[in-house]
Amino acid sequence: MERTPGKLQAKLAERLQKNAIRSLQSVGNLVDFSSNDYLGLARNGELVRAAHKFLEGMELKNGASGSRLLSGNHALYPKLEEFLAAHHHADTALVFNSGYDANIGFFSSVPQRGDIVIFDELVHASIRDGMQMGHAKSYKFAHNDIEDLSRHIERSRNMDGSTEIYIVTESVFSMDGDSPDLRGMAKLCKENNCFLVVDEAHATGVFGKGTDLISELGLETEVFARIITFGKAMGCHGAAILGSRPLTDYLINFARSFIYTTALPPHAVASILAAYDFLKGNGAHIAEQLHGNIAHFKHEMERLQLSDRFIQSHSAIQCMLVPGNAKVRSVAKELQEEGFDVKPILSPTVKEGQERLRFCLHAYNTGGEISRILSLLKNEIA
Repeated sequence: MERTPGKLQAKLAERLQKNAIRSLQSVGNLVDFSSNDYLGLARNGELVRAAHKFLEGMELKNGASGSRLLSGNHALYPKLEEFLAAHHHADTALVFNSGYDANIGFFSSVPQRGDIVIFDELVHASIRDGMQMGHAKSYKFAHNDIEDLSRHIERSRNMDGSTEIYIVTESVFSMDGDSPDLRGMAKLCKENNCFLVVDEAHATGVFGKGTDLISELGLETEVFARIITFGKAMGCHGAAILGSRPLTDYLINFARSFIYTTALPPHAVASILAAYDFLKGNGAHIAEQLHGNIAHFKHEMERLQLSDRFIQSHSAIQCMLVPGNAKVRSVAKELQEEGFDVKPILSPTVKEGQERLRFCLHAYNTGGEISRILSLLKNEIA
């Protein structure tokens, strides 16, 4: 059928008019400053062979063949979940097919009707989608603003003394690269009997000796749930929710994105185990390389007097504000033509006027590459 509904055509035309239309692009042979492969594990051929070793001698199917509640709960699942719980210092872990599945599963099922979710205004889209699917009321607080969060908590407590309140943030924000005061938030939640939920997608494997930022800070017992993912620094696919045994039992019974989907195939689960196993012996060295590159990037940024254009961040995500979809696309295109893969982040993904270039740093980037791309950037915006 060739006919397209007029409303769809109109929405596409509006995106095109705003220079915000999205399209799929082939991955070119450019210097990587755009992927989430912070530790370089996705490109590590050794891990492909290591994953196969986990499968040797196990009579497993090529595919999962069904959901985990039917035929898909193969032998590698409990092995991985037991490891994740111990490694990330949690009571239990429950693996989901992706970070998106984990977030919509949690936020659509855990907060109940009459409960309140108070979330940082810049949380992942998957968290927002999950909340929209659930029955609890939700309110956003100003980004990383504990005082504003405290006001929201006080206001919510005055509504109904029996209401459960969930506080939601990320340990490293995907479009800014910054982090909240997690110790301060944990203290505030404890004082007000709230449940703290932290999305660790961009911190998993990078902090805390291959764990996450909550573990590095020693706040594991102060957090109700952590969402960790394996498709970024771990170089694989999938995610897990870390929490108590009752929380895991509840998710198995009520999280629809867990119940009604085919499980990850054995090879995908083996890849996660192989990635963690690799970091046991190599993680400290790789993390040192990554954090060295972050320090070098920030040093060069200051040397070239670009700091005032960048959002403050100590993570692998460094973002330079270049307002306007047309302008940020143009600058990104110039950098790409010089051989560097840097992506523009457009509105409506970010607020209009806060369009940006997003630099993702990796352990495998060189100091020369970092210096060169920032020098090019300086010339482009001069």
